[in-house]
Amino acid sequence: MSGVWIFDKKGVARLVTNPTRESFEQKEPPHPGTATAPGARPRVLVYLPANEVIRSYAELEQRLAELGWTRYHNPNGSELLQFHRSDDSAHLISLPSSFNNLKSIHMYDIVVKNRSFFEVREPPACDSPNPQ
Repeated sequence: MSGVWIFDKKGVARLVTNPTRESFEQKEPPHPGTATAPGARPRVLVYLPANEVIRSYAELEQRLAELGWTRYHNPNGSELLQFHRSDDSAHLISLPSSFNNLKSIHMYDIVVKNRSFFEVREPPACDSPNPQ
C-alpha cells in the first residue's frame, strides 16, 4: 500500500493513493493563517509584549508602527500589502492583500524581522475553528 495517510480532527486516518496537490487543498482556509492541508494545525501570529493574537491587518499595522515599520503605499495598485523600516533600509515585509490569505510563511517573515516581538504558535484549543 503506497500513498499518504491523512488524519482528520477526530484522529481517523484515511489513505490517499497517488496524492496530488489538489487532494490536500481546501477552497477556503478554516481560520485565517491556517495551512491548507487537511489535518494540518493552524498557526497564529502572537505579539509577545502583550501576549496578543493578531487577528487583523489593523492590529498588525498598529504593532508594526510601534516598532518603526511604515506602510509602503504602492501607486500601481499592487496585490501586496508592504511595510518597510525606512527609505534607507532594505528591510521589507510583503503580505497578501487579504488577511484571510495570510499563511505561516508570511508570519515567519514578520517574526524573523522582529525577533523579540512576534512569535508563531498553534492556537489554544478553545480558539479552534471547529470546537467539539
